[in-house]
Amino acid sequence: MTATDHAVELIRAASLAAADKLATNQLAFDVSEQLAITDAFLLASGANDRQVRAIVEEIEDKLRDLGSKPIRREGHRDGRWVLLDFGEIVIHVQHSEEREFYALERLWRDCPVIELPAEIAGPSVVE
Repeated sequence: MTATDHAVELIRAASLAAADKLATNQLAFDVSEQLAITDAFLLASGANDRQVRAIVEEIEDKLRDLGSKPIRREGHRDGRWVLLDFGEIVIHVQHSEEREFYALERLWRDCPVIELPAEIAGPSVVE
């Protein structure tokens, strides 16, 4: 089983929205084989708390335009690590320090990488 086309579409739209607010180090994974609760993860970083919140708000706005609303949102008040759960996708927007410390990409490195739009700067493979 792989992530649905709709999940991949949402991941790519969220990635573009995050890029609009200058998110860095974006990576997306197809986690459908490992998790029954979601199809894909998007990881993105912001330089400070304010930027993290701006990235999250832009993602929510763009995905709302596509008819998707988050089922759950955690960490928005602190702006250090915000989790957005849209059901078929989960988005983690982290302050750069949290991203480096927790290194979520290491947990999912065995999962297939979802290619992000060419406009997104950052690594396309996980080492």
